[in-house]
Amino acid sequence: MSGTDNTSAARDALIALRAEVGKAVVGNDATVTGLIIALLCRGHVLVEGVPGVAKTLLVRALATALDLGTSRIQFTPDLMPGDVTGSLVYDARSGEFSFREGPVFTNLLLADEINRTPPKTQSALLEAMEERQVSVDGRPRALPDPFIVIATQNPVEYEGTYPLPEAQLDRFLFKLTVPLPSREDELGVLARHAQGFDPRDLPAAGVRPVAGAEQLAAARAAVAGVTVGPEVLGYIVDLCRATRTMPAVRLGVSPRGATALLAATRAWAWLSGRGFATPDDVKALARPALRHRLDLRPEAELEGATADGVVDRVLATVPVPR
Repeated sequence: MSGTDNTSAARDALIALRAEVGKAVVGNDATVTGLIIALLCRGHVLVEGVPGVAKTLLVRALATALDLGTSRIQFTPDLMPGDVTGSLVYDARSGEFSFREGPVFTNLLLADEINRTPPKTQSALLEAMEERQVSVDGRPRALPDPFIVIATQNPVEYEGTYPLPEAQLDRFLFKLTVPLPSREDELGVLARHAQGFDPRDLPAAGVRPVAGAEQLAAARAAVAGVTVGPEVLGYIVDLCRATRTMPAVRLGVSPRGATALLAATRAWAWLSGRGFATPDDVKALARPALRHRLDLRPEAELEGATADGVVDRVLATVPVPR
C-alpha cells in the first residue's frame, strides 16, 4: 500500500470513529470531532457539561471504537497520587520493592470528575500530561504512546470541588462543552433506551474498534505535512495577542495556546481532506482551543462576560487574511 493509500485509509478510519460513537451517543458530533482532533495532536481534552448529558458514555464509546489500551479513574476527595501513577510495593518473598503501575499507564485515560479530587492528586497528572512520563522514587517511567487524558467535570456544582489551576488547564489542548440535547436528539435517546439500549454494554450496541495505533501513527505523520502559510500563522498570533488586551481579561492566551491552536488547525485541515490550512480552520477551532486559557477579571464576570464571548469578540475584530 502506497503512502497516499495509507493516509486515505487512516483518514477513513478516523472519520468512521464518529459513526461508531454515534451508535451509542445521539448528537454531539462537534464534541466527537474535537476528541478525534485531540488524538491527532497528542492533546488532552477537558469535557465539561451538566450531569446526565452522556460525557462519560461519550468517552467510553470512543475508547471502545479505538483498538487502544484504556482505563478510567473516578476522581474522589480521598484519591491519592499513587492511586493515579502507581507506587512501590514491597515483595516479602524477594525482600525488594517493585513498581506497580497505576491506571495512568494506558493509551486513553478517562479522568472522570477531575475537579472532585484535591490539588495534590490533580498535580500527579501534570508530569504525565506534559512529559508523557511519571517519576516515582526519583526514577522517570515512560508512558505508552499514544497517551491522552480526557477529563470530565461538572460546571454548575462547585461544593466539594477543587477548581483546576491555570497551569493544569493550559495543558489541555481543548475544553469541549457538552450541551443539553435538542428535543429531536432527546427523543432519539429515549427511543434507543425503549428498544433495550444498555449504556454499560457498548459491544451489544454494535460499537466495534475501527481504528488503532497504526492508523493513528499514519494520520499524525500526514498531519505534520499540512502546510500553514505565513498569513495563517500571523492570524493565529494576532488572535492570541488580541486576547491579552481585552478589557474583560486579566490574563490572555499564552504562546502555548497559540501552538495548540496551530496544531488543531493542521489536524482539522487534514481531516477535511486538504494539505493546507486556511483562516476558516483557525476560526472553527478558536473557541475550544482558547476558552480555558483566558482568566477573566472578577468584575467582568459579574457583569456577564464569558470566555466564549471574549473569543467571539476577538474573532470579530481581528482582520482575517485574504
